[in-house]
Amino acid sequence: MSLVGMVVVGVALVLVTSSQMRDQAVRDGTGSAARMAGFTAGVVPSTAFVTGVLSADERAAVASATRGFGDGLVELRLWSTDGRLMHSSDEATTGLPRADRLARAMASGRPDAVVQPDVRAGDAATDERTVLDVYVPVRLADTATPDAQPGVAPGSPVGAVEVMLDHTVAQQTLRTATRTVTLVVVGSLVLLWALLFRIVHSTSRRLRSTALDNARLALLDSLTGLPNRRLLADRMQRAIEKAAHDDARVGLILLDIDRFKDINDTLGHDHGDELLQQVAERLRHALRDDDVVARLGGDEFAILLPDVRTVANAERLAQRVRGLFTRPFELSDIALHVETSIGVACLPDHAADASALMRTADIAMYAAKHHRTGVSVYSPAADDSSPARLVLLGELHRVLESRDDPGVVPELEMHYQPKIELATQRTVGFEALIRWRHPTRGLLPPGAFVPLAEQSGLIHRVTEFALEESVRQLARWHAAGQAVPVAVNLSAHDVASPVVVDVIETLLAQHDVPPSLLEVEITETALVADRTRVVPVLERLAALGVGVAIDDFGTGTTSISQLRDLPVAELKIDRVFVADLGESGRAGSEVVVQAMVDLAHSFGLRVVAEGVEDERTARTLERLGVDRAQGYLWARPAPASALQPPGDHSLHPIG
Repeated sequence: MSLVGMVVVGVALVLVTSSQMRDQAVRDGTGSAARMAGFTAGVVPSTAFVTGVLSADERAAVASATRGFGDGLVELRLWSTDGRLMHSSDEATTGLPRADRLARAMASGRPDAVVQPDVRAGDAATDERTVLDVYVPVRLADTATPDAQPGVAPGSPVGAVEVMLDHTVAQQTLRTATRTVTLVVVGSLVLLWALLFRIVHSTSRRLRSTALDNARLALLDSLTGLPNRRLLADRMQRAIEKAAHDDARVGLILLDIDRFKDINDTLGHDHGDELLQQVAERLRHALRDDDVVARLGGDEFAILLPDVRTVANAERLAQRVRGLFTRPFELSDIALHVETSIGVACLPDHAADASALMRTADIAMYAAKHHRTGVSVYSPAADDSSPARLVLLGELHRVLESRDDPGVVPELEMHYQPKIELATQRTVGFEALIRWRHPTRGLLPPGAFVPLAEQSGLIHRVTEFALEESVRQLARWHAAGQAVPVAVNLSAHDVASPVVVDVIETLLAQHDVPPSLLEVEITETALVADRTRVVPVLERLAALGVGVAIDDFGTGTTSISQLRDLPVAELKIDRVFVADLGESGRAGSEVVVQAMVDLAHSFGLRVVAEGVEDERTARTLERLGVDRAQGYLWARPAPASALQPPGDHSLHPIG
């Protein structure tokens, strides 16, 4: 009887224990499925659950939201309220949901989970796999647009996410545990009770660890192990809430690696990944314990400062971060020196919420990169990322798209400013300057929209327009016997690509314009920024017969001796040095300009001064040996229709 009793008790214990472990595994898996469903529903608009249709962008957003869940996710499906399949991570999936389970989940508002074999059609590799199939109801408040269905309570279910998790390892673990418990019971009930707790605890811990690993993969960067953008946003929100309660300040540092694309292109992506890992390691060990280092993607990193006393302290930390890049990075057998551009912003000084803080830090980082300052603190004066900027960007897109439409009045136009030969006061050339005749804002100078085009990638299309219009005008003047050169400005983005040479060559041939009538101007900073790419482009232009001028000379780090071997015919002295020649200018400015002129002439280069506004400056420039000049003293930029050709084959502004 004792033996029978022990057997009965042992069997009961085995059955109860196995049942508890199975339930625990299902609960843990259901919790993981619910978290995955939450991430997924958060990128889907609530209206999609009503229509039962997802757009391509929404499908891409769902795929991006589920990408980090790892191999534990077998399949994820979205179901509308009426049982239509909206999306599946397996493109081969079709059909209808389990109507009874979907109805139970929608009615109860709780997940409905079932362990079953993976019997998806056509997938022989999954014959032995067991999945945990969970229907998770989606409430209106969980969606990306909780306000899109007025009259519907935020807690009301609007659809469901079906999550299938790989349950094979859990099932195998349960079977192993059951066999172990049975053997122990046969030996001794006392030993059974002693071991049972350990087995249950170990099994449960393993299952929880699997669930935590799945959640961790969704929140960490796979390459560096740093928090990703999603986890950073969560930590940032918590820091902001705590700062509001404690009346404290939150700082954010954004940085990216200068010319990282060149490193990837030159050394290969393996070395690029190794560099990112080393950067992450340096950042991780160099900051305070409370600071959060995250990788946002590509070569961009973020550092959250949950408690920073002043903006100046945040800037000092940013300078400290920049100092981490002084020591070279050892990539295999290569010692690589890299630089970084860093932007700093603080809340509440520069932003009122997490989204605005990220935006202002990004603006500061762009300013640091653009001005090559290394570190830049957010300044409202540099903030072009406003709603008005986005509107202007959309309008610029529209203008460029419709430029070939005969039914649309063109808004972009070219104005021309004469270049004057100081010795004869004759017009010997023009600089073409783009203008935007905006329907509501009036005539916009290039400074109002060209930087926007450079930031958004539209600069190549803007330059193509400027080149095309200028060459057309050259063709008209050439046909009328007016052979006057026209110079067109190229941005740093344009001159670093050989495509611009192909465009120029095609336009000159198409309009039958001699190449000698077209000149291009590039800034000295563009030459310094990427000399290895710019020089071959300049050599091709010179071989074509197109003149090349260096604009804004004196503002960069290039010496005239470095230009000796370049196919450059003209230097334009920056207007800062020209302004210094006026009555209120700096002492010694004539010596600087004289040195530029003498060295340029010794190399056979022509010298042009820009920004001349008074007779005194013009006479001084002529005395110093400057060949040509342009400025408001003679004429402001004007449309071609306002230029009148005189008999000496030069062009002067009318009036």
